[in-house]
Amino acid sequence: GKIIISTSVISRDWVRICVKDNGKGMTTEMKNRIFEPFFTTKPVGEGTGLGLSISYQIIVNQHRGKIDCLSQPGMGTEFVIQIPTDCSQYD
Repeated sequence: GKIIISTSVISRDWVRICVKDNGKGMTTEMKNRIFEPFFTTKPVGEGTGLGLSISYQIIVNQHRGKIDCLSQPGMGTEFVIQIPTDCSQYD
């Protein structure tokens, strides 16, 4: 598979990080659950289902940022992360 990472400055106050792959993508049902703790599509014993939940907590709750998932079956997945540049807001 292929992974593309890109960064950009959105404005004086925000930066954007995009992580995109060319994998099998996700259904809407899967996308709606990916940030839930312990949700995983892996077989039992192959993952905790905590990675994206923890990422969400750090990006959104601690850094006051945003994370979005763009995906369709057969079309890969892209995560778009936006973080404010003002570090004084961080918990």
